[in-house]
Amino acid sequence: MAKTAKPAKQLDYTTMREIFTRFEASDPAPKGELNHVNAYTLVVAVALSAQATDKGVNKATEELFKIADTPQKMLDLGEEGLIEHIKTIGLFRNKAKNVIKLSQILVDQYGGVVPNSRAALEGLPGVGRKTANVVLNMWWQFPSQAVDTHIFRVGNRTGICPGKDVVAVERAIEDNVPTDFQLHAHHWLILHGRYICVARKPKCGACIIKDLCPFEEKTA
Repeated sequence: MAKTAKPAKQLDYTTMREIFTRFEASDPAPKGELNHVNAYTLVVAVALSAQATDKGVNKATEELFKIADTPQKMLDLGEEGLIEHIKTIGLFRNKAKNVIKLSQILVDQYGGVVPNSRAALEGLPGVGRKTANVVLNMWWQFPSQAVDTHIFRVGNRTGICPGKDVVAVERAIEDNVPTDFQLHAHHWLILHGRYICVARKPKCGACIIKDLCPFEEKTA
């Protein structure tokens, strides 16, 4: 993940609380944009989303999840059958292999049930820390922080959660975002980075926290 040239210093508690109060007022219950019907399809969707857009993944899984919404059904579909559904997604062959492998592990070791521990989730093929945190947060309402490129950029630009790498940014959120905002923190930050604090030309004029943001290269 690319580093930010001039990361801002960590914001103070009062500023942090004001920022997240505004985020909450603007969107009280933010949700992830990947479509899913249960914990298993959420794992698959997030695994497929690496280096792909949520929109592209949703388009590919719309029909897939109608026929393969459990590990066993995915195994019955098979790798080639899965590829037919996800071939519009980047790295689809490798992702198909991982989905079949993780489905087999879920059937063999967990009775077809997705485990709710980070260590167990990270033990599945194609499931890294980010995917595990997304599943823990979205399905089990655990205040885990899934750091992606959007959060990494926003965190370092604004001083909300600066850090030199993903783990450092994740720790900064856990340590500095007020606890009552932790559950939805990563969703607010992702959406802010995806639609407002974009990479090339941030939309500072539409930003609800622009007066609290130390980013020096603000746009009009």
